[in-house]
Amino acid sequence: MSERQPQKELNGCAASLCAWFEEGQRHLPWRIEPTPYRVWVSEIMLQQTRIEAVLGYFERFMRELPTVQALAEVDPDRLMKLWEGLGYYSRARNLQKAARQIVSEYGGELPADYDALKGLAGIGEYTAGAIASIAFGIPVPAVDGNVLRVLARLTGCERDVMNGAVRRELTALAASLVPTDRPGTFNQALMELGERVCLPNTMPRCEHCPVAYACAVAGSERAAALPVRAPKKPRRIEERTVYVLLTKGTPGAVLLHKREDNGLLAGLWELPNTLRTSTYTLPVAGMRRVSDWLPLPESRHIFSHIEWHMNGVLALVEPCELPEGYAFCDEAALMRDRALPTAFRAYAHMLPTWLNQSPTKG
Repeated sequence: MSERQPQKELNGCAASLCAWFEEGQRHLPWRIEPTPYRVWVSEIMLQQTRIEAVLGYFERFMRELPTVQALAEVDPDRLMKLWEGLGYYSRARNLQKAARQIVSEYGGELPADYDALKGLAGIGEYTAGAIASIAFGIPVPAVDGNVLRVLARLTGCERDVMNGAVRRELTALAASLVPTDRPGTFNQALMELGERVCLPNTMPRCEHCPVAYACAVAGSERAAALPVRAPKKPRRIEERTVYVLLTKGTPGAVLLHKREDNGLLAGLWELPNTLRTSTYTLPVAGMRRVSDWLPLPESRHIFSHIEWHMNGVLALVEPCELPEGYAFCDEAALMRDRALPTAFRAYAHMLPTWLNQSPTKG
């Protein structure tokens, strides 16, 4: 099971962790009112995203979409606008897809069943375990990256935690420790321990750990080296040109392009962009430019496997008939229902100013 401890050394961890969590837990909105819907949305938002960044988004999301039914019915562009800035937009698309499943198959209420939860779009083992244990009191584990790190250090595991067999072994350990009377408290305590005490890529704060007495590496230099993960492949770098094309006049509109429904940033509106070339080319046939190209600052954005190195250019253009997938968008539409991915933040944050004053001479 582990590199060092027999099961009996870990059995007392559940009670210690639950007591520690109940005494000092952060009072987060999804904990104060842990309905299945609120727990589900919070867990999806928290994937790859810090708690501090999620808080404001969660409150706005709940005000506008307080039920599964409301989420199922909201216009997809409006949903993307509510998600704007959180990144990993496939999470939001899967939320709506799952909401529609829940409405059609479960009468609008999340199923109180671990396996049924795993059958919903965007819900894997960890999220199903979190919802099942926190919202429904079902004694199942919820093992994410934070929890894997805690378990690897507790047991002194020096094998690659992303290896399927190792991950299954640590998940089975977590399952054996989940108390039947407080599964949600225990799972949240493990998560919280990883977020606040058993920190990544550094020495953990072992002196503040409620289960240091049972940990194989507490207070030792080995702790900072765990968990072991195989090195990631280097990201592919793409050199791109981003086109900020404004209609002549004040106020104006900006040209947007809607990406394909699959692949990177699937289905999202964006500033038109291409792989960088030696010349600038308008993206729509027949469009007429009425100003010189104005260079904009360079920008970078890192995706999980790709890094964009962008240079921007701005020009005024004449309004024209647009093909499918393109639209001129004014400031009101940008604010209301056109979400631009964070990749374009360096240029998007200036759009309200550019749309209300002529940024270049035509």
